[in-house]
Amino acid sequence: MNRLWTLFTFLHSMAGPGVMLLYPLYASVVAIESTSKLDDEQWLAYWILYSFITLAEMVLLPALEWIPIWYDLKLAFVAWLVLPQFRGAAFIYEKFVREKLIKKYGPSHLQRSSPNAKGKNKFVDSVTGNKGEQEAY
Repeated sequence: MNRLWTLFTFLHSMAGPGVMLLYPLYASVVAIESTSKLDDEQWLAYWILYSFITLAEMVLLPALEWIPIWYDLKLAFVAWLVLPQFRGAAFIYEKFVREKLIKKYGPSHLQRSSPNAKGKNKFVDSVTGNKGEQEAY
């Protein structure tokens, strides 16, 4: 029973970094390389929200230490943000963050490009160079 509890504790402590960092890092790289903009929105929204959660947690840590299930609540919330079945990060961004930005700065500040535009890969192409080009050192 003691070893089972040790295994359970280890898996529980590894779930946080796996759900909050490892999978989102992998999915973000896949999103950069894909042609779809939906996954870009999901992962950019996730990193915005994760940064906000981390900053809020740093500020509120003395109070959060008194809540025994804080880590479990945070893990469940971040899992909802991350899992592609729910697209929680994109949902929160669209329903709350985007609306607040539109109220503050106006809709012209947040115009989206057309879905047929190939602007997504401009940065990647500028960093990697055109396909077929080889640099000699």
